[in-house]
Amino acid sequence: MQEKNIFPNRSNTTALILAGGRAMRMGLVDKGLQPFRGLTIVEHVINRLKSQVDTIMINANNNQKQYAQWKIPVYPDTRTGYTGPLAGMETGLSHCKTPYMVTVPCDTPFLPTDLVLRLSETIREKNADIVVAATITTTGMDDSYQPQPVFCLMKTALLPNLKSFLDSGQRKIDSWYKTLPFAYTFFSDKDAFRNINTHEELQSLESIGNAT
Repeated sequence: MQEKNIFPNRSNTTALILAGGRAMRMGLVDKGLQPFRGLTIVEHVINRLKSQVDTIMINANNNQKQYAQWKIPVYPDTRTGYTGPLAGMETGLSHCKTPYMVTVPCDTPFLPTDLVLRLSETIREKNADIVVAATITTTGMDDSYQPQPVFCLMKTALLPNLKSFLDSGQRKIDSWYKTLPFAYTFFSDKDAFRNINTHEELQSLESIGNAT
């Protein structure tokens, strides 16, 4: 692990955009490359990350040339068979040159502009190895929360641990991070984490909410 006094900041944190899925509900088209409000969805994601980190990578198993047009390094999964977002995280960690890496999906054009800052604050406060975003849901008199595990900030030194986890045949993100010193960062704006899975959602969100 990194020394305790090395905390994440803009320059020592790399952002990884996860675009390695098959987009089954979108009809097998690449979600990140779909047009949305004058740009592609992934361009909105890139623009929101540019104000938060100095370095960005993309994990994509298809259409690498299209993703590379934004002059951002693009890496496919090192594992075959579309084994899920953890495989993308493994790929990102293997290429990451900074002590920390933050991950976001390619289909969330409204992601918080203070995502990295707030996750970083939790790393400092909790001395965690990985911090996961969670959205607060109010139900009656009580507040509950929904983890958003593809939005997370982790130490790059976790790569060997993640490799071992995947080698064991496991694939669930929460099953992995719960074996580690982890913490949640709670966000009240659920819409900021809204992802676009279908053409119908894409059309309905074209004129609703806030984007870049």
